[in-house]
Amino acid sequence: MIRGFFRLVGLLLLAGGFIFMVYDGARWVADQTLQFTRFGQFWNDIHQSSQQAFRAWVEGVTPWLWTSVVKVILDQPVFAVMGVLGILLMLLFRPRKPLIGYSRS
Repeated sequence: MIRGFFRLVGLLLLAGGFIFMVYDGARWVADQTLQFTRFGQFWNDIHQSSQQAFRAWVEGVTPWLWTSVVKVILDQPVFAVMGVLGILLMLLFRPRKPLIGYSRS
């Protein structure tokens, strides 16, 4: 049950990444300038105060983590972050291979 839920979340993230790839591609065709939507900008547009609260929490726990890891992730394109996270969830929660010679009943 939980495995199916996380696979669904992974599939939705993968679909969201594809939608943002099409969105950035359409914007490139319209403007003739290649400009990706950054993940930090997207998160800021959705809910700005949660991003600021997350930053305060991370800097309170480990200050080096914000500059070396989180800030790098926030500067990546949305389609890449969502796509990698979706693929990771789908791979981690994939169905088990059936055992040979045993029946699961």
